Amino acid sequence: MRPPPTTLSSVAVSLYDFSPGTAPLLVSMPHCGTHLPPHIAADMTPGALEVPDTDFHMPRLYDFVAGLGASVLSATHSRYVIDLNRPPDGAILYPDANNTELCPTTRFDFAPIYRDGCAPDTGAISARVEEYWQPYHARLAAELDGIRQQHGYALLFDAHSIISVCPRFFEGRLTDFNLGTAGGASCDPALGRSLFKQAQEYPAYASVLNGRFKGGYITRQYGRPAAGVHAVQLELSERTYMVEALPFAFDETLANAVRPVLRELIRTMLAWKPK
Repeated sequence: MRPPPTTLSSVAVSLYDFSPGTAPLLVSMPHCGTHLPPHIAADMTPGALEVPDTDFHMPRLYDFVAGLGASVLSATHSRYVIDLNRPPDGAILYPDANNTELCPTTRFDFAPIYRDGCAPDTGAISARVEEYWQPYHARLAAELDGIRQQHGYALLFDAHSIISVCPRFFEGRLTDFNLGTAGGASCDPALGRSLFKQAQEYPAYASVLNGRFKGGYITRQYGRPAAGVHAVQLELSERTYMVEALPFAFDETLANAVRPVLRELIRTMLAWKPK
């Protein structure tokens, strides 16, 4: 078995990767990182070091978006360090549902992330917000503002994936394509409908608009249609492109089948313009 994909090098790792584009679209990947700073990893359980709740292989799966002119911002650090798709004050995103924290203390399967007595306290969480959360969001906000100034509007596609069976968050097996627009508040409703209609053109995959995953903090915070910023989240079932157990391998055959759907969603977004 290959070792888990976590990176634990003591060499400094950038907080995010960014590639600029020419189109009015920014693709954000806030949960694809696997890096654990050694001083944080030292407090974690062996199971947590495998970072099983990562949105694995997002940059590889979406390797075509730069060719379509999109800018790409992707996290390098694990969501176990801090969750970039949660508000910095730790407010609950999904009332009446199970939620994970800004600095998660349990994995999706409820297993502990930290050894006994080692979970971050309030001071440590505040330090992580400043060191890891703020830089990603500063770059995200700046890029969206720059796109809007250049093109007159900005589009944000927040790319996520999750294991297809996760009783903590939903019953049964997850729908393949879960599009979220904060119930129509984070983008022009016509854009959300267009994307959903495009996804339905591929009956091999099930799709839903504003189902269990309506969009996290990034979609809700930055999606401001009245201000010219239109945001959409896609929560993709991992079964569509990878092996969902260790070593969490990328499956090129599956990926080649699902990429055309993703490509058409991105093209649909790029073809849309506000009226």
